[in-house]
Amino acid sequence: MTRLSFAIRILFACCLLVATTNHIRADFQHGLFWNYGYGASTLWASRIFWAALTFLDPLAALLLFIKPRAGIFLTAAIILADVAHNTYYVAMNHQWLELFYLSQVAFLIAVVLLSPVVWRKAPAPSP
Repeated sequence: MTRLSFAIRILFACCLLVATTNHIRADFQHGLFWNYGYGASTLWASRIFWAALTFLDPLAALLLFIKPRAGIFLTAAIILADVAHNTYYVAMNHQWLELFYLSQVAFLIAVVLLSPVVWRKAPAPSP
């Protein structure tokens, strides 16, 4: 693998680990199934989704180095689902310019643009 591919994976892993830290902090302060400030009407599916990110984000960060293609796939799936999911709450609350949302969109763009570099340089899985 090239240095560029490795640097991209480090960037992605750092972003995922920052997100993990935010989820763990929220879990300790508010409980695993917190509503993220959206109130009692927050869907339980959303609470479960946000709780799952506490575990999926670090898993994706780890996979970026031990199984790069699986890590890229999981990273892309996580951020795509996260932005799609959070867009619902952002729209409902007119939070389009909030830093949390803009940073998620920026990470999604980075993943879409840079993942092909890592994918091409990663060894193909053995049959």
